[in-house]
Amino acid sequence: MIQNDNPVFLAGLLHELCQLPKETEWVEFKCDNANTVEIGEYISALANSAALYGKANAYLVWGVYDATHDVIGTTFKPSQAKKGNEELENWLLYLLTPRIHFRFIEFEVNSKQISMIEIPRANHQPVQFKGIEYIRVGSYKKKLKDFQEKERVLWRVFDTTPFEQQVAEESVSGTDVLRLLDYPSYFRLLDVPLPENRDAILARLSEDHMIQTRECGQWDILNLGAILFASDLSRFRHLERKALRVIEYDGDGRVRTKREYQGHKGYAVGFEGIIGFLKDMLPESEVIGEAFRKTIPMYPELAIRELVANVIIHQDFTITGTGPMVEIFDSRLEITNPGQPLVDTMRFLDTPPQSRNEALASFLRRIGICEERGSGVDKVVFETEFAQLPAPLFEVVGGHTRAVLFAHKTFADMDKSDRVRACYLHACLQHVQRKQMTNTTLRKRFGIEKKNLAQVSRVIKDTIEADLIHSYNPESESRRHASYVPFWA
Repeated sequence: MIQNDNPVFLAGLLHELCQLPKETEWVEFKCDNANTVEIGEYISALANSAALYGKANAYLVWGVYDATHDVIGTTFKPSQAKKGNEELENWLLYLLTPRIHFRFIEFEVNSKQISMIEIPRANHQPVQFKGIEYIRVGSYKKKLKDFQEKERVLWRVFDTTPFEQQVAEESVSGTDVLRLLDYPSYFRLLDVPLPENRDAILARLSEDHMIQTRECGQWDILNLGAILFASDLSRFRHLERKALRVIEYDGDGRVRTKREYQGHKGYAVGFEGIIGFLKDMLPESEVIGEAFRKTIPMYPELAIRELVANVIIHQDFTITGTGPMVEIFDSRLEITNPGQPLVDTMRFLDTPPQSRNEALASFLRRIGICEERGSGVDKVVFETEFAQLPAPLFEVVGGHTRAVLFAHKTFADMDKSDRVRACYLHACLQHVQRKQMTNTTLRKRFGIEKKNLAQVSRVIKDTIEADLIHSYNPESESRRHASYVPFWA
């Protein structure tokens, strides 16, 4: 949904809508009828019909005579309308489930006032108004439950159309495609020569499912193309909140914000810029070597790259109003994405990840932004062990998935949960490398001298009691040569 309030664009949009057949399931024309309940019901019906008929958006338009599609103007302005003492927009949002991000548009054509509501298609479930799902049947608004075949087809659409192949913006010219998408970066990242003419560029983007052609010679920009290569994500309204945010706080709480960065480019175009910005924001530590001092990053760059790539790939795009976020605190780094993981957080290291967004993941692997399937979290754990940092934490919070990297702590400063988590992840890492954890390997992981091996034995005992590891050979009575594996091995 491109946010373009240019009068010429809006006049062209109205003209295009008026050229449609008299009975169109995803457009409704009205004169001055402004019944607020009917407006809510129409938003539900039009959003669901747009999904059913493969449209990115639906439109409720005032100022056009329904029978002839003649432009007659209207006195109704939805931005000024109220239900009781409440603004119409807020009242509608409260009663819609899920709360889709429609918008009011008001403009003039030939001195005649036009008002419309631009409505995004339903995504993962039918849109309800006051708990009831509506659908368009020809030019009539009906309850979805009364048309079971349409309901079955609609659910099949939700089940079979991945986010990446849904339409971000429909019926745009080839020129607008090249204006909205950073196509030179597409060819640069794939290390492919840039074609010499526009048609060849569009054909290649179409072959990679970034765009698709329409019968009229226009193009649809698909979500995959927009989310990866948008020159500016804010031009696609339903993707604007999916831009990666970086927030730096003063201290370890969220009370005082020091700096904030809002990405605006597609993920493929803007990834290196985000990583570079993070490197500049993150503090460094000074270490003293045998002959000189040097500074090192507080967190391993490879671990950060993997985790940022993960939140991009594994987010749930059906959750609106939120997107991936990186938060920087004095003693930790939190990286969060919308949606619960498809894999148990305790099994992130050994289980190949299941992605909701396979096409997105596949393309990011092709251009080297993320690693081959299943190796990302391994690298994060390895890098934190190599730097002798506390083990990363993976958790689910409020329907979101969060990975946390912690700044350096000595073994003495780590609490019991830090030590147990490190022991468990070390056992996991050893196991996926076809090895077993021992007192010696864990001691090296913590950087503990041999004379203090009793400290490590205590950590192993605590981790066994937490049911996170068990003996590799329980029949052996040798404590000295004991080895351990994760609870699932």
